[in-house]
Amino acid sequence: MSMIQIILVSLFIYLGSIGSIVGNTIGWYTLGRPLVASFIVGLIMNDVQTALMVGIPLQIMYMGNVTPGGAVAWDLSYATYIGTAGALVFGKGLGVTEVIGLSVVFAGIGGLVGQLVWNISYAANLPLNRFAQKYANEGRTDKMYIPNVVLGQLIGFACRFIPAVIVLTSMTAASGQADFATLIPSWLTTLLGTFGGMMASLGMGIILSFLLKKQYHFVIFLAGFILVTYFNLTTMAVAIVGIITAVLYYTAVSRKESV
Repeated sequence: MSMIQIILVSLFIYLGSIGSIVGNTIGWYTLGRPLVASFIVGLIMNDVQTALMVGIPLQIMYMGNVTPGGAVAWDLSYATYIGTAGALVFGKGLGVTEVIGLSVVFAGIGGLVGQLVWNISYAANLPLNRFAQKYANEGRTDKMYIPNVVLGQLIGFACRFIPAVIVLTSMTAASGQADFATLIPSWLTTLLGTFGGMMASLGMGIILSFLLKKQYHFVIFLAGFILVTYFNLTTMAVAIVGIITAVLYYTAVSRKESV
């Protein structure tokens, strides 16, 4: 990774956090989502296709991640940006499942780092309450933006941007020593491939558990699977077939009810 790429990815790690300057809706709930994060990393590192291939499993993995009461058990922003960047940096020469396995490994590292810096930022923000209380007691409401906006954002930026730069720079330096694909033993490559394939299968299972509610839904799913697998149709073509089938079914039912 170049220094510009490292700075851009680190900047989005900050923007995708809770309470960043762009707000929770644009930040944590948009830029911090794994699929969006992987797409952004892909744009920055000029490999959107591979980035999205690892972003989809990461999105499914962290689909159930919640922050009750502001408690962050696993930092999505750090995990997904670091995970995708790590997969793109170290995944050259590896297969798709191996790259997905790498992304999960680096996402774990990023999530742990993010959890640590999140707790540090919480502690660093505590003294700001004294400044806010002082301005409130003095009735100087025009100064309340200093602890809430200026100092708070500076602490959040420092706690997320600086560690991200360090992690990404270390990854880049390590990748420059040799080709990662030639360094790892064959058993580890097999393990990463198996793990990555399991994560993709697990993600598909989670999605199907939300979508398939009735027995005939399984028939529709199997029909689409057969069209893609055995007839080599693209997902867009299958979607068009599904729309045509739905329109014909709706028309037939409507005519039957009108008679």
